[in-house]
Amino acid sequence: MWKQHAFNELSIHELYSYLQLRVNVFIVEQNCPYPELDGYDEKSYHLAFVENNETLAYARILPSGLKYARISIGRVIVKKEARGKGLAKELMNKCLQFIEAKWPNQEIQLQAQAHLAHFYGSFGFKAISEEYLEDNIPHVDMVKY
Repeated sequence: MWKQHAFNELSIHELYSYLQLRVNVFIVEQNCPYPELDGYDEKSYHLAFVENNETLAYARILPSGLKYARISIGRVIVKKEARGKGLAKELMNKCLQFIEAKWPNQEIQLQAQAHLAHFYGSFGFKAISEEYLEDNIPHVDMVKY
């Protein structure tokens, strides 16, 4: 089941599950210590796919002016055991639909791990930066106009 919430609508269980997935993938799996709790969650919208009380996919949508001048999508993840089933594509489509409904015809920015630039490109995102290291992982900034 797909869920979408503002931060203050999240249950304690939902918040814990989302943060646990983010830490397990971005910090543990990718062996990348960084400050996961960055101060943006409380003003963001949270989209997740939950099955049998387990979060399998998640993304965070930040309003314009919060992290970037544009609306942005971040923390896009699919649990390792759920990859290869099309959830990432479905997640991005849900994010784009949410954004279009809430803020029609707006530019959207994201910070992509470089190896996923083609994936985000399939949704209309274009690179606006050269490749750079962020937390020792190659990234590229992308925008959907």
